[in-house]
Amino acid sequence: MRRVVSLYLPCWPTDRIRRKAGRPPEGDLAPLVTALPDHGRRVIAAVDEEARRLGIAAGMTVTKARSLAPELDVVDADPEGDLDGLRRLALWAGKRYAPIVAPDPPDGIWLDVTGCAHLFEGEVPLLKDILRRVMATGTACQIAVADTAGCAHAVARFVPSGRPNVVEQGATRKALSILPVSALRIEPGVADELRRMGFERIEQLVAAPRAPLAKRFGRQLYKRLDQAFGHVPEPIDPVFPIEMPRVRLGLLEPIGTADAIAQVIGDLCVEMARKLMQAGTGARRLDLHFERVDGHRQAVRVGTATPSRDASHLSKLLRQKIEAVDPGLGIEAMSLVASLTQAMAASQVGTILAGDRHGPDLASIVDTLANRFGARRLYRSAPRESTMPEREVGFVAPLSGHEGGGWTDDLPRPARMLSRPEPVEVMAMLPDHPPAMFVWRGRRHRIAQADGPERLHGEWWREGGHEADMPYAVRDYFQVETSTGGRYWLFRLGDGELPSTGPMRWFIHGAFA
Repeated sequence: MRRVVSLYLPCWPTDRIRRKAGRPPEGDLAPLVTALPDHGRRVIAAVDEEARRLGIAAGMTVTKARSLAPELDVVDADPEGDLDGLRRLALWAGKRYAPIVAPDPPDGIWLDVTGCAHLFEGEVPLLKDILRRVMATGTACQIAVADTAGCAHAVARFVPSGRPNVVEQGATRKALSILPVSALRIEPGVADELRRMGFERIEQLVAAPRAPLAKRFGRQLYKRLDQAFGHVPEPIDPVFPIEMPRVRLGLLEPIGTADAIAQVIGDLCVEMARKLMQAGTGARRLDLHFERVDGHRQAVRVGTATPSRDASHLSKLLRQKIEAVDPGLGIEAMSLVASLTQAMAASQVGTILAGDRHGPDLASIVDTLANRFGARRLYRSAPRESTMPEREVGFVAPLSGHEGGGWTDDLPRPARMLSRPEPVEVMAMLPDHPPAMFVWRGRRHRIAQADGPERLHGEWWREGGHEADMPYAVRDYFQVETSTGGRYWLFRLGDGELPSTGPMRWFIHGAFA
């Protein structure tokens, strides 16, 4: 099922001006508008939220707008700059979220996120991430996802919300029915005329006979209606950076079988490898676009752990995605885009002289697993420089060159550690005697022997060097062995003498193998 995101930027021109000038986003300055010359007068082209609250709207003359807000800040409109800004925003979104993105002038962008949501643990986290990053730049935005571009566009603009609007699969008609007819992206004059005829909501328009209205308003009205409901295709023509490596093959006849698609993928990868070799780079991410005869576009994305221009390896990764492609009535063209590339280091001479005796191809294994289960699910552990046990190990990319710092001591650490230390009840003499007994999860454990204490201090050199619920810097750790043979790692908050160092509460942090 196709899923399309519409990102709506209600104050895009004014937000772009404020961001470019380094001004506060809103509230601290006079209302801001942009204006264009029109037959000897200046007409408002775009307004910010403060100007909109004062009753100023696009199409109003600057003279009338100043009568409503004498302190109004008027800036010359820059439609070409606004469109270029939308295109750059779309290119940014394409690198991070989805292979098919495009500007939606004058105040939005499209993202076809079909098959991409699982990489962000679902559609809601994906939309929240987009909202958070765009709003962090001082740009007001609203966002919605639906089965069709028309439905997502309408909900993003006519269902105001500070949170993502998610139209569930198959709920397009329900979401559109209560919206006004102007949500169909029709001319304002047509929408006004429909309202005068009594058509306030889209559900009223759907129930009315088509022929009289189509004769009066033309085909565009019902074309937009059918696009919104998914009866007529509305492809999104993606944008690509000029410098991005890209190859395209137009087919003499439409294809639809897996074998035919695999053959074209192989040809595209050979041509892409040639382009990457000429540029001295390797692909880290590839987007394969399918253009169907009915106008629909689909795309699949694969990534590599290290830069690669091995045509056979890249084609193998892409062929694993064929089952996710719906050829429909046939595919008439396919494009391969290297949306992320990196410079490649020279191959080591040893691997060349080794002939057929190569070591294991870890990059190939990592790529296969990452593209099947998701790159975020594949990682390795690496030591980090830290005095606190819960921060001594971090997670990094499987083949990254990051090695981090070594552990700060040679003392043993438990094979299994709890993600968060759990409180236990302990019987022990202060200040430095080991525990004699502890109760954990309702079970009593008698301690046969113990070693410690090992005193750890918080990382005073970094902000937030301790946990929010453990704001004390001193921990005394003990390795204990119970009468039944279990070996655990316990610690006490505080040094056992001064109350200022901690409340003398005990916790269990892990278990030894």
